[in-house]
Amino acid sequence: MDAHRFLDARRIPPKPALSQWVAGVLKTLFGIVLIWIVAHRFSRPLLQGWTGMLGLIFLLHFGSFFLLALAWQALGVDAEPIMRFPLGSHSLGEFWGKRWNMGFRQLTFDLVFNPLRRPFGLPTATFASFVVSGLIHELVISYPARAGYGLPTLYFGLQGAGVLIERSHLGKTLSLRDGWRGWLFAALVTAGPAFILFHPWFVTRVIIPFLRAIGA
Repeated sequence: MDAHRFLDARRIPPKPALSQWVAGVLKTLFGIVLIWIVAHRFSRPLLQGWTGMLGLIFLLHFGSFFLLALAWQALGVDAEPIMRFPLGSHSLGEFWGKRWNMGFRQLTFDLVFNPLRRPFGLPTATFASFVVSGLIHELVISYPARAGYGLPTLYFGLQGAGVLIERSHLGKTLSLRDGWRGWLFAALVTAGPAFILFHPWFVTRVIIPFLRAIGA
């Protein structure tokens, strides 16, 4: 999604190491195992669906897309992976701004955050970016499920509020932007309300039929 970087012939990335290729293959295989071997072993639909979703994320975002980025780098094109070790985040802002789904982040940064930052200020631009992200996720989560409207927007609203909290005086006092406290805060805010984002209607009405359709 970063066309300037992708098309800049002057940016020559280093050749990917063998360990990177191995890691990409292993993550892809892990996703395959979760989808076609593990998911159907659970009797509860929600557990099946969540396992399948996790498998899809590993198969695509962490696996296949990572290998695709390495292939571009091997050809001399500066294409960064969209996932940059999210578990290494030391703050919620770092998680969303530098590590998780950088393709989508680039989209909201260019089309929402940057245009709003100067006229409305950093806090408003930040929160608005998360709200817009929520609305976009409504189209791919709640709309096909025909239920759960507003929950993805609520989830991303919580993420925006969390980023503003960690940047506040209270957040700085509690050291929420670095160290183990920052890591823990990011983990709780992102993973804790994840069921709001991927609500049960989406899991049962979209994910499980999709898994069945692909023979999982």
